[in-house]
Amino acid sequence: MTALLPNISVAGSTAALPVTTDCPFNLTPAAQAGLGSDQSLAPLCTLCCCGFLNRTLAVVFMVSLAFAIVVGNVVTLTVFVQTRQSRTPQGYLKVSLAIADMMVGVLVVPFSVYTEISLMVTSAPPIWYQGTSPATSSSISGIVSPWQPCMLIGPVFAGCTFVSISTIFLMTLERSVAILRPLHKDALVTRRRTLLLILLSWTASFLLALAPLIFSRNFTLEYNECSRMCNYTPLLFGSQLPPDANILLLFPAFDFTLLGGTLAVNIVSFTSIRRYSRKRKLLSEGSLSDAGVAGGGGGGGCPHRPSFSDIKAAKTIGILTFAFTASFSPIAVFVLGNVVGYTWCNFSFFAFWILTGNSCCNVIIYSVRDHRFRKGVTLLFQREQSPPHGEKT
Repeated sequence: MTALLPNISVAGSTAALPVTTDCPFNLTPAAQAGLGSDQSLAPLCTLCCCGFLNRTLAVVFMVSLAFAIVVGNVVTLTVFVQTRQSRTPQGYLKVSLAIADMMVGVLVVPFSVYTEISLMVTSAPPIWYQGTSPATSSSISGIVSPWQPCMLIGPVFAGCTFVSISTIFLMTLERSVAILRPLHKDALVTRRRTLLLILLSWTASFLLALAPLIFSRNFTLEYNECSRMCNYTPLLFGSQLPPDANILLLFPAFDFTLLGGTLAVNIVSFTSIRRYSRKRKLLSEGSLSDAGVAGGGGGGGCPHRPSFSDIKAAKTIGILTFAFTASFSPIAVFVLGNVVGYTWCNFSFFAFWILTGNSCCNVIIYSVRDHRFRKGVTLLFQREQSPPHGEKT
């Protein structure tokens, strides 16, 4: 997701800023115009971020990650689309999650690769590099900003992050219904309702991703040297942050609210699973002589207990929630740190790319936990390697 980062744009400011390295391109053209001719620029990155070797290693890492994200999620989508048993509400939610992850691998990471290679092979950054926003260009006469690709890439990354956590939340709710109300699952969780919730999730997520641009004119989106991604940047007025800079705290607040709700639902579901498992164990050992004590009559103990596949699916979604929480937490720490005035250049790279790496984790979790997914992958590759029909005899 995008965050408050130290590449500050300056609107009508002539305050001198300290030099931290010899990188020649770090401020926007408007910021450079706002500084006096005898004043130094305020670069974004440290020497370790700008070095040729560092950029080369970063590009290799980005290319490998983009390949893993795209291939893994293409396989996931193919399995869910071609497997009839996957055409369920849970399957639709997994497809939504895979599409959000694949968009990160198709748009966000390749753009960072392109930008890093451009900075390595050319002596000057691209013309759009940290270009001015409308608010900035209006305050500096004669400067016309080129179209900023980060205006697309930044909201895509933020929106896909919000889609991922909201989809995981919906998957948790769907599994909790299957665990707590197995007899009413088909009536409560329908395909139509699921598709409607998916549409609502995507719409709300991308509206939230654009919130700083919709509700304020004091932000722009720029490529950041530290994180190697397109990030929201507040415009400085004098030497002060804009009064609405805290609007970026909506992002971690939204994510942690949904993560907290997901954790609460998982606790309720796993408590119920533990109760059912304990009753099943006692019945198998003959410790419960009265079947009615186990949940209401007749011979098998609790008649409304969830199936084994529902229990295993709930545990899988719990692992997905834990993985996303672990990958998102560094970003939340970084955003809070920037709001209170800390600048962590190297940490920002690790924080943003740990979150990006989560986009290829889901297929690994499915492969380990979901036997239907493993079977679908096996059938998919067997179908691709099978000989023509005429040669089978």
